[in-house]
Amino acid sequence: MALALLVGATVQSLVGLGLGLVAAPVVALVDPELLPEVTLWLACTYPAVTLATERSGIDWCGLAWSMPTRLVGTVVGVVAVASLSGRLLAVVVAVMVLVAVALTWWAVRIPINRGTLVTAGFVSGLSGTATSIGGPPMAILYQHRPPQQIRTTMAVYFMGGAALSLIGLGIAGELELPRFLLALALSPVLLVGALLGTQLRPRLPGSRVRPAVLGVCAASSLVLLGRTLLG
Repeated sequence: MALALLVGATVQSLVGLGLGLVAAPVVALVDPELLPEVTLWLACTYPAVTLATERSGIDWCGLAWSMPTRLVGTVVGVVAVASLSGRLLAVVVAVMVLVAVALTWWAVRIPINRGTLVTAGFVSGLSGTATSIGGPPMAILYQHRPPQQIRTTMAVYFMGGAALSLIGLGIAGELELPRFLLALALSPVLLVGALLGTQLRPRLPGSRVRPAVLGVCAASSLVLLGRTLLG
């Protein structure tokens, strides 16, 4: 688990997302009961490490439009999980992200405006609640922005989204002290990953950040599909 967190934290330090993609499948293999609480605590903690070293470039206006609908999407996700097949939801979300990645890779450039921010926030909340993968919708939207803005804006977004999910779990009485203590024990690994990512950034030119972001989004969807279809 620590090794998976190290790799995921390094990737997220480079391109703005990736911690959950790498860590969640490994945590699920070790003990499915640890999900989503352990990964949520870590996802809420790690952005603070990122923001401690760089804070300029955050798109506060974009966050102001996307975070409220993330909350709405979270509520809808809870209802969807309770009433629909979890496998069906996971497949639909994964296919949607793969189609979006394919379209934006070759031709389509999605503008960042109120409509797209509201939509991305809602889809992110829905997919994050239903499948534990909520980063790709926002990452696809911000893929053409400067690397630092991608990292810092996504950091604030992940912190807020994870906090909302933890509050929801707390209200439902699903939070447990041993899982929090495990996340706390693993958290120093995030510092090492952040340091590694910082050292590797000069080797990742700005022109390669966008393909890296799309690659991580596609990989997260493929992992989700594999995890769902293979049981």
